[in-house]
Amino acid sequence: MEFFRKALARGLTPANVASWASLEAMRCFGLAFGTLRLRLKAGLLGVELGPGVTAHGPVGLLRWPGGRIRIGAHARLISSWRRATACALAWPVRLRVFGPGALIDIGEGAELSGTSITARSTAVRVGRGALIAPNCVIVDSDFHAPWPPEARATEPGLERDAPVTIGDHAWLGMQCIVLKGVSIGEGAIVGAGSVVTRDIPPRTLAAGAPAHVIRQLDPGEGVHA
Repeated sequence: MEFFRKALARGLTPANVASWASLEAMRCFGLAFGTLRLRLKAGLLGVELGPGVTAHGPVGLLRWPGGRIRIGAHARLISSWRRATACALAWPVRLRVFGPGALIDIGEGAELSGTSITARSTAVRVGRGALIAPNCVIVDSDFHAPWPPEARATEPGLERDAPVTIGDHAWLGMQCIVLKGVSIGEGAIVGAGSVVTRDIPPRTLAAGAPAHVIRQLDPGEGVHA
């Protein structure tokens, strides 16, 4: 009772206390259940998890025999609107490799929110401490050969696949699409809604569809597009 008396004396209303308690309950339950489910699924499917990896909500995993999915220590996978801060999530985190030798490698301390990553035959690497905002899509493939047009539905075009690298501490804004063969440099920021079709240098701000470099980032100032 003394705790609640002091809380009320500092301006906290019963409604505020109840709101905070419900948020904490959702956060703790979602984190515990999501992490347990991820670890059970990863163990069953042969997905490599580092220590301290957490998940909030369900995580979709698909590993073709001979492919690899590695999730580094203390990475955070956010698949629930309850945990996502900026917006609702269109889908849970989804990590899929579709061929022997294909690789998804999530770096230590990275955070993915409703991120869909598919490595069909090469590799998608996400660096240490990278931030992937809600509803981004990252792929290493076109999934269909572009030519001849009458064969697009049947020709996979595997020879056109190319790896993707997202550098340490890079930040992708909401609803970015990163296409095959792209390298995003260390510390770069990619604006929300961008379509990345070519390399982004380290420590730059890029945006647009297709994304282009707007300017170099200066550590001593804020970021303004």
